[in-house]
Amino acid sequence: MKKYKIGYTTGVFDLFHIGHLNILKKAKEQCEFLIVGVTTDELCKKRKNKVPIVCEKERIEIVRAIKYVDKVVEQVDMDKLAMIKRYGVDVVFVGSDWKGTSSWKQYEKEFAKEDCEVIYLDYTDGISSTILRKRLNRE
Repeated sequence: MKKYKIGYTTGVFDLFHIGHLNILKKAKEQCEFLIVGVTTDELCKKRKNKVPIVCEKERIEIVRAIKYVDKVVEQVDMDKLAMIKRYGVDVVFVGSDWKGTSSWKQYEKEFAKEDCEVIYLDYTDGISSTILRKRLNRE
């Protein structure tokens, strides 16, 4: 397996769970330095029309404490290309559920011009922040 120098991934990381940990671990196994963008509350509300249960300051601290993470940055917009250029990223990790979508096919083309690859990581079945929210609403 090729070892990349600087990897980048993003997420809301609300209600941190084993799926989040698995993604971060798999990403770190493939790069020397892993940068994680944590989506701000404002961007989450704008994109998903949801307000995270755990506030961004606390989500950032949780992600920062994970041993697989080397640097945490706030994700304030969807300009992934700017982040790649800013940090010299040579690989972006994203969930396999995005593979083949028109938006990620376009990202692949844009990133390739910057010598940056996209790796799709399998997500953990049966767990998500949405599933956890539904479980909480049943109680």
